[in-house]
Amino acid sequence: MHPTPVRVARLTDPAGPADGTRVLVERVWPRGASRTVVLDGWYRQLAPSDELRTWYGHDPDRFAEFADRYRAELSEPDRLAALARLRDLAAGGPLTLLTASTTLPLSQAAVLAELLTTAP
Repeated sequence: MHPTPVRVARLTDPAGPADGTRVLVERVWPRGASRTVVLDGWYRQLAPSDELRTWYGHDPDRFAEFADRYRAELSEPDRLAALARLRDLAAGGPLTLLTASTTLPLSQAAVLAELLTTAP
């Protein structure tokens, strides 16, 4: 059995046939992004805390520590429930995690994608 693909894309990227279910994983709607974007869900509770996001500031040198701290935040009960719902979506077919980040490999969506493609 092959694992379900979990992709990471920018919210502003056009939807494609390989995207499957498209969900936004940001706490607030990204500035400048149209509200007509095609998406199937918005998981605000999976976004990093404001404190962690501000500390990280998308500094590549802080990404490894950001990812560790973010995984710790994701162990909170309400976030675990939301993560379980995303796992269920991923089990049903391709899943695309949408973010406003311009550096996709260094985003919270990349951390989530990694978590979703590894054993629970």
